[in-house]
Amino acid sequence: MNHLSEEDVARLHLLSSIEGNSTFWAHQVRLHGAVEVVNRLRARSYEGTKHSAEKISDRLDSMTSEQLIDQLEDAFFITPYSPDWPNRLNELAAPPFGLVGLGIRDILASTDESLGIVGTRNPTNYGSKIATEFAAALADRNWTIVSGGAFGIDSAAHRGALIVEGNTIAVLGGGVRTIFPSGNDRLFSEIATHGLLLSEVLPSVPAVPHRFLIRNRLIAALSKGTLVVEAAHRSGSLRTARDAGELLRPVMAIPGPIHSPTSEGCHRLINERKAELVSSVDEIVELVGPM
Repeated sequence: MNHLSEEDVARLHLLSSIEGNSTFWAHQVRLHGAVEVVNRLRARSYEGTKHSAEKISDRLDSMTSEQLIDQLEDAFFITPYSPDWPNRLNELAAPPFGLVGLGIRDILASTDESLGIVGTRNPTNYGSKIATEFAAALADRNWTIVSGGAFGIDSAAHRGALIVEGNTIAVLGGGVRTIFPSGNDRLFSEIATHGLLLSEVLPSVPAVPHRFLIRNRLIAALSKGTLVVEAAHRSGSLRTARDAGELLRPVMAIPGPIHSPTSEGCHRLINERKAELVSSVDEIVELVGPM
């Protein structure tokens, strides 16, 4: 059962009507509060701006508060006013209006010691092994493993944490009831039972390509540091690393064979001094900070 304040309901309306990572609308909410922004949108006070205000107003008018809350069902909704809101998210230029969660809500209290592990969807056996082993070892030390639920390195990291019955959070590009990729339905079910699924869209909203880039900033912000295990020269994982760097969080990369295409992104980060080379869990803990 979701008991939401007026401000929370207003934020749920904004989350349902505005794509994430909008610095303009995040600034408006900071200035005026979500309730006032929703009222102004409904009054068409923002028309004439360059920020899709008319379309947003139409979306707001298409759904009642009761309909939105009903869509949550057994998922929960948190905002910056929730006691378990991860305060690191507030450092983003465009923090989410709120987050929809499915799974063990208490895991949010463990994000003080959390590590993002990201990488290619097409890893080598070496990359998968490193992601699984490092995630398991860190989770065994009570670190929460944060990743994106994708095939490859993300899945290996989540599984590593689950193997040792540790905490893991999957930040999704779609809703918490939208399984994408569909081949990961079993993993998503395990995370929803033993970990936590998080998203900044309503539960049944489909995953579309641009939302994966938008959600990468959330992985970076939720994490105390970010580890890139394997990544191609052009990779969404490098976007996550960049987001972490902009937040002044430690960025680390695992080296690989010099001729391996899946290690080109990691070597690029290291060569450009945007990431520290690490080869052990102890080095990660030393860089990111002890428990």
